[in-house]
Amino acid sequence: MSQAVDRQRRKGLGEAEISMNRYKKWSEREYSKAQRLIAVIFGGIFFWIIIPFFIVVGSVFMDPWLSLPRFFHRSVNTIIALVFMVVGWLFANWTVKVQFSLGKGTPIPLMATQKLVVERPYTYCRNPMTLGTTAFYLGIAIWTGSLSALILALIYPVGISIYIKLFEEKELEQRFGLEYLEYKRRTPFLIPRFRN
Repeated sequence: MSQAVDRQRRKGLGEAEISMNRYKKWSEREYSKAQRLIAVIFGGIFFWIIIPFFIVVGSVFMDPWLSLPRFFHRSVNTIIALVFMVVGWLFANWTVKVQFSLGKGTPIPLMATQKLVVERPYTYCRNPMTLGTTAFYLGIAIWTGSLSALILALIYPVGISIYIKLFEEKELEQRFGLEYLEYKRRTPFLIPRFRN
């Protein structure tokens, strides 16, 4: 019985190693500015149009199906939503700009940064883009006044956080070694620390 468990464990480790090697191979390839720009544009369409559309349309169907009440207070929802959306959008796009210009890469794993980016906004937390997009999506949910939209808005940050913990952090440790481990030690995962 223990031999079967050991084989399964080694198989799992082999798959994880293959996955890490794939990320490492992707990150070693350099892309032109035009290629990176196209990737950022397509990423922007996905993150700023398709996901918000999914949140809004999904909540229209889910609220009645689940008999969920709306929490809509006209101008209050709009003001709070705008603050979340504008701040989140600006913060997330700041990270894209920094990854593009300083890191010579994109947020898309296929076109990873060529150097470890630890400048602002990455001094506040290790995943400022996740923080920004989460704020933006929560703003969308608040704007709609929908409880199911809040649930849908949280799918992305939960999913991306799992991905970051299982894959991205390990890949960054392989690529950047002690430099990344030191950065990871001194910088919070998601909840920002603004005093620097």
